[in-house]
Amino acid sequence: MLKKIDRGRLFLEAHSDLFECPLCHQQVFANESGLICLNRHRFDLSKKGTLFFLDHPVKTEYDQGMFVPRSRMIQSGMYHPVLEAISHQIEQSENILDIGCGEGSFLAQLLAGQEKTAVGFDIAKEGVYLATNHAASAFWCVADLTNLPFAPASFDTILNLFSPSNYQEFDRILKPGGQVIKVVPAAGYLKELRQAFYPDDSAKQVYSNERVVDKFFAKYPQASRERICYPFSIPEDRRLDLLAMSPLEWGASNEQIAKVRENPLHEITVDIELLVAKVS
Repeated sequence: MLKKIDRGRLFLEAHSDLFECPLCHQQVFANESGLICLNRHRFDLSKKGTLFFLDHPVKTEYDQGMFVPRSRMIQSGMYHPVLEAISHQIEQSENILDIGCGEGSFLAQLLAGQEKTAVGFDIAKEGVYLATNHAASAFWCVADLTNLPFAPASFDTILNLFSPSNYQEFDRILKPGGQVIKVVPAAGYLKELRQAFYPDDSAKQVYSNERVVDKFFAKYPQASRERICYPFSIPEDRRLDLLAMSPLEWGASNEQIAKVRENPLHEITVDIELLVAKVS
């Protein structure tokens, strides 16, 4: 079995054309260490076969304590209907970029049994390192959404699942005729968890992403919109994972967190908007 660094090296040798230098925006070339650009800026593979494209380390609140439970919840089938709907949209895709991939579970499940060229990136290094544990043949890297290390017109599908957008950069890296697939939490998303953490705060129980949706349609007026909503019965051994995977816990009191942990939820609502824009 190939080491992770060797898998990464082989990917870059075959697909260096997907990337460009984020420092000077020049073409990059694969070498034994990773990638190097015309101006000699180097990006060396880590032992885990990933590339770090940031010019400085970034500390985020998303760490293993969230990524590992999130991965277990995704693998338990919590998002199966959502991923099934997305899989139909990417059947004809040749190469895919996952924006804000986290620990890579969504992309890994979408790639299962399929032969596609895929890259996932996140600004959180811990998530990207965890993503390398998936069997999926994707390449993983640490990068900044505001300055993507990818070449113009390099991807035919951009996945933007539960993550921020940068439509200017999307336009630059998307092939003509490509598509943007965005998943946005809808009003009922994880409503039971919000009610459990904030029982006396009605404002925090109300949730809307209409501004995000409106911005997407302002950019892509011909996009499609599908609401996917269903209850998910949480496996008994995953009920504490649900609490740990969400930033909803951050604003709750220690007393309320303790109460929810003592009596965790048995069912949760998954309620999302699936937005798909075909770009001419």
